[in-house]
Amino acid sequence: EYNLQLQGYVDAFKSAAVQSAITSGNHGRIAVQFVYWSSTRRGNRNISAQEDMTGWTLIDSTTSANAFSDALSLLPRPFSGMTPIGDAIAYGTTQFLGDNGFEGDRLVMDVSGDGSQNFGGSTSAARDAALLVIDTINGLPILNDEPNLDDWYAANVIGGTDAFVLPATSFADFQAAIDAAIDTGITF
Repeated sequence: EYNLQLQGYVDAFKSAAVQSAITSGNHGRIAVQFVYWSSTRRGNRNISAQEDMTGWTLIDSTTSANAFSDALSLLPRPFSGMTPIGDAIAYGTTQFLGDNGFEGDRLVMDVSGDGSQNFGGSTSAARDAALLVIDTINGLPILNDEPNLDDWYAANVIGGTDAFVLPATSFADFQAAIDAAIDTGITF
């Protein structure tokens, strides 16, 4: 499942539709960062875990999009476990604070996963706090194990300007769902 989800991102950044949306957008470029989140075991207990896997990266051409895609394809899975979405959103928010090397006029976090919160801090509270710092949180739920996960994401994860929930019915459909977002006019 992890490999299928990661492959969805790899394929998306190699996609001509995504590359065109980025390079023909308002600025012709985006800064993007890939953060992995889950939980891990420390001794006999679970702890929330997040890791910046790529650092902030400028995507401004087919070449840079392909390079980012290639970097994603090499990423190991650093940990696995529970689903602390609230903690992931809180961590993600910190990545927009201070000097990350980029200045943006639209700050967006996309959250993907295959389950509702089953560990960690409140997702809706983290979303509300994040929206004091960033503009938008989008949801990319994978309905593989929870067929109504898109409804849960709509109620607890997404928020802000032009926020959307874009469900994939399975891990295999994940990249197709990202392409569908481009086809429906989601802009970068």
